[in-house]
Amino acid sequence: MKATQMLHELGQSLWLDNITRTLVTSGTLRQYIDQLSVTGLTSNPTIFDHAISKSTTYDSAIQKKLGEGKSGEALFFELAIEDLTGAADLFRPIHDRSDGVDGWVSLEVSPKLAYDTASTLKAVKALSAQANRPNLFIKIPGTAEGLPAIEESIFAGIPINVTLLFSREQYLAAAEAFIRGIERRIDAGLKPEVPSVASVFISRWDVATAGKVPDALTNQLGIAIAKRTYKAYRSLLGSPRWQRIYNAGARPQRLLWASTGTKDPHASNVLYIKALAAPFTVNTMPEATLKALAEHTELGSILPADGGDCEEVLGRFAKAGVDIDALAKKLQEDGAKAFVESWTDLMDHIASKSSEIKKKAG
Repeated sequence: MKATQMLHELGQSLWLDNITRTLVTSGTLRQYIDQLSVTGLTSNPTIFDHAISKSTTYDSAIQKKLGEGKSGEALFFELAIEDLTGAADLFRPIHDRSDGVDGWVSLEVSPKLAYDTASTLKAVKALSAQANRPNLFIKIPGTAEGLPAIEESIFAGIPINVTLLFSREQYLAAAEAFIRGIERRIDAGLKPEVPSVASVFISRWDVATAGKVPDALTNQLGIAIAKRTYKAYRSLLGSPRWQRIYNAGARPQRLLWASTGTKDPHASNVLYIKALAAPFTVNTMPEATLKALAEHTELGSILPADGGDCEEVLGRFAKAGVDIDALAKKLQEDGAKAFVESWTDLMDHIASKSSEIKKKAG
């Protein structure tokens, strides 16, 4: 049995962290669904930038939209939503079969809005309505400014993927925003069932500390942070507050592992996949990592609900001079900046492509 199927049968959802038009239209995504147990998909500005700038696949669609008077962000979101609704339709049977637990795709709001609550909420509502699919998450960064928009979006009944989370504390803040939104719906007499996932980024911890800690600690920080966060997740799921909203008909916000491709060329290419195996979680992975996992026929141990040795390992990093809280803050800030840079590159590439297409047409 492939390790992809083993993870699926364990109860962890395998999502693909990639989207291109060709992936959807060529049958490749359908193949991943049928043969590699893929049950969802995530995207971000960097992924779309690579897809659009490094091929001519989108040229005819861009030309058509230019003819309709579209440009810039509006043009991009139409391209992205076409791709993602196509993927969402492929996952729709999984979504229906799991009664909305699985089968999701994700679209990110403009990362330039990461610190603008009101504009984020406005964009979330507009994109959700434009996509018009029951299995599409809108991604909102879990920054301090993003948390109110998360709460308001959940209260409005919009499925949300909280992104750019790096630590237990950042995860718990996002979970709190989700719970408040659900509790407000219950108080207002609205249905409390609003799907959500909380995406915790893993590999960037190890990239940030590479060469700065003893060799014995290499590639251990991201996994230790994941264990600590998973312990908090499991504790929260069993808390009286969560039990009350479950009893009212709510569904839990699932924990999602993101940034799980191995960055260290000397480490296993499925390092984070095997280390983060756990039921009732999601792992969204790059295409290369998914294919590598499919070549394996065994997994490893399941994440311990009590966090295992995470505090011991984190203590060793502290002794090595790593300030976990400060680094978590920096990683979130750097992540937001990196997405803005990718977004700017994406808009530049769309503008240059648009200019080229107009010249050819003229």
